[in-house]
Amino acid sequence: MSYLPAGAKDHAVRVEMPEGSTVYDLMDKYQVPREQAHLVVCNGLFVPPSKRDNHSLKDGDSIALWPPVAGG
Repeated sequence: MSYLPAGAKDHAVRVEMPEGSTVYDLMDKYQVPREQAHLVVCNGLFVPPSKRDNHSLKDGDSIALWPPVAGG
């Protein structure tokens, strides 16, 4: 299932968020279940689950989300 908003190209999209928004605010806006974001990266740096509710986003930040993967 894709959680990207309409207009996404190459798995990327530019979005507007209110000042002070957090990683979880962004995920909530696009209805990304928190358990589906196993890996969250902001500007190339890992954001652990314990910091996603208070990691404030800034203009120009690049956020990447990856789901959990299974392997064998």
